[in-house]
Amino acid sequence: MSAEAIAVDPGRVALPMGFAPRLIEWQRHSGRSGLPWQNTRDPYRVWLSEVMLQQTQVSTVLSYYPRFLERFPDVRALAAASPDDVMALWSGLGYYSRARNLHRCAQAVVEHHRGVFPDSAEQLETLPGIGASTAAAIAAFCHGQRISILDGNVRRVLSRVLAFEGDLAQAGPQRELWALAQALLPHAPAPEDMTAYTQGLMDLGATVCQRTKPLCGRCPVQSVCVAHGTAQTARFPVKTRRVARRFENWWLLVMRATVADGRPSFWLERRPAPGIWAGLYCPPVYTDEAALQSALSPAFAQRLHPLEPVSHSLTHRELRLHPLLLDVPGEQAPGDLQGQWVAAEALTGHGLPTPVRQLLATLS
Repeated sequence: MSAEAIAVDPGRVALPMGFAPRLIEWQRHSGRSGLPWQNTRDPYRVWLSEVMLQQTQVSTVLSYYPRFLERFPDVRALAAASPDDVMALWSGLGYYSRARNLHRCAQAVVEHHRGVFPDSAEQLETLPGIGASTAAAIAAFCHGQRISILDGNVRRVLSRVLAFEGDLAQAGPQRELWALAQALLPHAPAPEDMTAYTQGLMDLGATVCQRTKPLCGRCPVQSVCVAHGTAQTARFPVKTRRVARRFENWWLLVMRATVADGRPSFWLERRPAPGIWAGLYCPPVYTDEAALQSALSPAFAQRLHPLEPVSHSLTHRELRLHPLLLDVPGEQAPGDLQGQWVAAEALTGHGLPTPVRQLLATLS
């Protein structure tokens, strides 16, 4: 580790000299610059991209972002939309609470702020679904506020640069790392410097300082990175608590009706909140096959046809879906089940979980 890395000691951790200027220069010459949400100071567009990019790869967001803007070009258009329209357009992007909060946030901006996003991170953080890091990103990109983001990628970057030993599974060390992130900010930056610095943190974490096999040879702050200098990049960030993954089996009653024109319809119900896929449309779900069969008359239960099970991974859960197909003549009401028939060609107008959308596509 270079001696230039030791300069300031805000408590227990030494700050690297020249971190911010190196990062700004690197971003301007080597960072990402052609993404559709860059080169704008429109808070709506920055906010939308930040929410979409939470736990989602850029390559995936690139296809959703323009479609969303075409349908909802500004915050007022989004606020005026129906929840079903928002969820349908979000379908397949995952982490659906983001879409619900996105809609609520747009409505709050219109109702309480006359359709204009607040210009400080502190005010932005009071809006539904906007956390501290997202608020900081909007404030830095759109208003040049001198404030640091600290999403998962940035935690990894700073933990390695500083060899930060605090356990980020705990709130105290998280606050300490946030304070260090603030201390690393460029001094008296111009708005364009804050844009480059903030984007540089994102770019470094996404493209160079990767979770496994970091590309240290391409890193602009390699010479001031303690973890690299001591060959300990794999140790950081420190996070001892791991959330145990749960495994669940769901049985899906997939009812298909064929009408005169030969096009099928499917019986769908809205998933309750809170819970997995809340607000999305899905075939009725049961905890086991016996419960599913008991919801039907014996005549219908005898006509169930098991389909190939489907595995689906969520953040902390593994779902094993067991679909049972029931072809229903016409569009007969299936007993006392709550829901509705949805024609195959109308499925795109409903928010469907990815595995359900894919399953129904094969049956259409």
